Amino acid sequence: MQIVIPDGEERRAREFYVDVLGFTEIVRPESLGGTGGGWFRNGAVQLHLGAARDFHPASKAHPAWIVPDLADLVARCETAGRTIESAVPLPGFERVHVYDPFGNRLELMERTA
Repeated sequence: MQIVIPDGEERRAREFYVDVLGFTEIVRPESLGGTGGGWFRNGAVQLHLGAARDFHPASKAHPAWIVPDLADLVARCETAGRTIESAVPLPGFERVHVYDPFGNRLELMERTA
C-alpha cells in the first residue's frame, strides 16, 4: 500500500511511522531510484511512502491495519500529538482513525472476538 507525504518530509514521516506506529524502515530496491519517501514494514504489512510537491492528504481513503494492542497504539499516538477519532463499531473489532503528521487518515483495528 502507498501513502503520499509532502516532498522533503521524510524525517517527520520516519518519526511517526517508526517511532510511534512501530514500523521498521526497509531498503527500497535500487532499480526504483531515489524518488523520496520511504519503505516500511511491520509484520506482514508493507507500507510505501511516496513524496509529492503537490501534496493533498488522504482524508477519506485510508489503509486499515489489524493491530495486537490498540490501546497501546492509541496512547502512543496521543503522546505524539496525533488526532484520534472513534470509528463506527464493526462486529468483532474495536477501531479508531488516527491522522499522520500530514493529515492522512489511517485506521487501526483490534479484534475483540
